[in-house]
Amino acid sequence: MIICPSCKEEIDNDSNFCDQCGQELVYCSSCGRVGIGRRCTYCGGLMITADKLKEQQDARQQASMSNVSMGFTSLVVTNAGKPVAMGTMPTLTLYNPSLNIRIVGINGAIIGRRQGPYQQMFASNMYISGVHAQLIYQQESGWCIIDKHSSNGTKLNQRDILPDVPMTIKSGDIVTLANVNLQVSIS
Repeated sequence: MIICPSCKEEIDNDSNFCDQCGQELVYCSSCGRVGIGRRCTYCGGLMITADKLKEQQDARQQASMSNVSMGFTSLVVTNAGKPVAMGTMPTLTLYNPSLNIRIVGINGAIIGRRQGPYQQMFASNMYISGVHAQLIYQQESGWCIIDKHSSNGTKLNQRDILPDVPMTIKSGDIVTLANVNLQVSIS
């Protein structure tokens, strides 16, 4: 059972609308929590309808099943849907020695204060959003960073990047997450 964010009544988990007040339910695309508005109050993810959430979950399941059926032991599916064997993906490192930060890139990983494999590095930095940015590897363009509608922005070489637009990064670039500068190294 879930609680309707509008009328606070208990309703079934798989509801698209509250059966008490009729409010359409929206779910966080990142953490799956029900809420009201455009952004999740827990993790900062985008709120989407139950139908779109189901489509998203089905697509993830199909992608993971295709990985298994293709017989690769370590396979990454890029946004373009093309498989990339892990051995062919260069190693990405984002680092700032003065802040003692060293991030080794993981394809699809979220960088944020509340979510992702690097959250411990940023948990105490209130300028970093709960879900700030994402790292992806695309076969065509290489490593990219995507701003995830962060509050204080993401910059590449001191230029603001637009939310949800993958920006290719290369060795020597500087990625700025809010107030944290990170040097890029790709090998």
